[in-house]
Parts: sequence; structure tokens; C-alpha cells
Amino acid sequence: MSIFKGKFITFEGIDGCGKSTQVKLLIDALNRSENKTILVREPGGTTISEEIRDILLHRHLEDICDRTEALLMTGSRAQLTYEIIQPNLSAGINVIADRYTDSTLAYQGGGRNIELEWLIQLNRFATYNLEPNVTFFVDILPEEASRRKSQEKDRIERAGIDLQAKVRNAYLELVDRFQDRFVLINGHDTIENIHGSILLEIQRRHLFE
Repeated sequence: MSIFKGKFITFEGIDGCGKSTQVKLLIDALNRSENKTILVREPGGTTISEEIRDILLHRHLEDICDRTEALLMTGSRAQLTYEIIQPNLSAGINVIADRYTDSTLAYQGGGRNIELEWLIQLNRFATYNLEPNVTFFVDILPEEASRRKSQEKDRIERAGIDLQAKVRNAYLELVDRFQDRFVLINGHDTIENIHGSILLEIQRRHLFE
């Protein structure tokens, strides 16, 4: 049983899947129903974490090695968890995260080929063993995601469709491995239908009584 009064919901997916749109819709819906909810994003969310984000996503820093990338990601996450997520959950405020631990497993594990079990342990250390109540994976084909991302791409997005395909496959493996927590969402559906299916799943799980 969770020691926190608030609920912790995370959204995952490859770049351009539409998860950020769904995050905003869910936050608005929960706040309208008087379930006070805040948004955090990764990497970032605190002064220290935003500084790390600038390093990680800087389009000219192409020589960051894979292990440095993984450690920076989890370092940013540790600060966000300690400074923002845990205090709000303890106060009974719900937290929705646009990316969390599974992004490291998918991007640095599946995408960069870093050993998954080691990354799982690293995540547990960085997050004080915090796990989301539910994780929504918005699944979309990399080709469609690339088409949607028409603006200037950051360092990780510039790695291209091949990386995104590996990341998507890694996410699908995580969905199978952590079936109790993950919910697979068809990202090719309409925005309204996706939002509706998310609300139904939250009701089914009785997250907010």
C-alpha cells in the first residue's frame, strides 16, 4: 500500500506520440473534479533538473556518452522526486509526470543498449523506490511520430527513426513485463477518444474515490 495520500500517474511514449496533450487534458479534468493535481516533466522540473535538461537535450552536445546520458537522466529524476514529487504526494496532491522511470528503461535501455536490470536498480535508487499508481503508454508508429514533430529537434530526437523504433519496442516489452501498472493506449486514435479511454481506466482502477 502506498504511504502517500496523493496519486502518482505517469505518461510514456516515443517523441511525438501525443502524450503531452493527454497529460494536459487529464490534469484539467482532475482539477475540475476537485482532485488537486500538478504536472511535472522530465528531464526538468526543478532548478537543478532544468540545468541538467539543458545539457541532455542541447542539440550541439553530440559527444555525451550513453552512460553519462543515463546518469544525468536519473540525477535529474532524483532531484525532481525529492524536491517536488514526494512532498506533493505526501500533502495529498496528485502528480502527473510527463515521463518518468520508464523513459530511462526505454531510451537508455532499449535505445542505447544499456543493461536493463542495472537501469532498474539505478532508477530505484534515484526515486527512493517510488512507483506510479498507473502508467499510460501512448503507442504510435515512429514514422507517424516523426511526421508530427515538424519543429526543430533536440539532441535525442535528432538520433532519428531507428532509435525511436528501438525505444518503442522497449516500451512494448515494459508493458508486457509490468502489466499491473502499464496501460497501452492507441496513439493513432483521436485526441478525444484517447482522453476518454484514459478517464475510463482511471475510473476502473478506482484511483479517485
